[in-house]
Amino acid sequence: MSDEEDIILSELPDDELVQQMHDDLYDGMKEEVEEGVTILLDRKWEPYKVLTEALVAGMKVVGEDFRDGILFVPEVLLAAGAMKGGMAILKPLLAESGAPQQGKMVIGTVKGDIHDIGKNLVSMMMEGAGFEVVDLGINNSVEAYLEALEREKPQILGMSALLTTTMPYMKVVIDTMIEKGIRDDYTVLVGGAPLNEEFGKAIGADGYCRDAAVAVDMAKEFMDRKHNQMAG
Repeated sequence: MSDEEDIILSELPDDELVQQMHDDLYDGMKEEVEEGVTILLDRKWEPYKVLTEALVAGMKVVGEDFRDGILFVPEVLLAAGAMKGGMAILKPLLAESGAPQQGKMVIGTVKGDIHDIGKNLVSMMMEGAGFEVVDLGINNSVEAYLEALEREKPQILGMSALLTTTMPYMKVVIDTMIEKGIRDDYTVLVGGAPLNEEFGKAIGADGYCRDAAVAVDMAKEFMDRKHNQMAG
């Protein structure tokens, strides 16, 4: 449609621009999202406001539609890529302004497993929800996880596996954390195609995440609980 082509982002008032950015995010249009972020910053929007109202709110819809089977992995990866483009502009500004972080998560695929699409999706959606994410990549040993926990001091550890043969390694990591007396310092979330609720419970994880949208909801829930405990 020719009308679509003629939208000039810089001419839209703030509320329409934000709405348009949600649409562009949904459609995975990275350059448009980056342009929108830049325009809002030029209009003296706080970086945190741009993050929450333009990006996070847009990704929320993507997450919900993914959960409901309206969007599929390729579309979500595109949307997440567009989100990342916007985030790249905001990150240094957020750091300067000391914007509140939801929390911090270390995530990685377990030893022997080289699948990472699901994990990448979770990383991107978590960043989209305002978490700081440290992605350890694939094939992570117990030592790699423990070093990262020590170094990064996150509240959440995320582990993923796509093979039935690598799933049990999650228990090895959790058992080692118990041995070292640090298990209770972290919320451990696990996910991956062959896993289920029972498996998550059996290995002692705090939560099993069926998909990226669930992971974000769970992470937020655990962070809220932590804040309340600290306040209480």
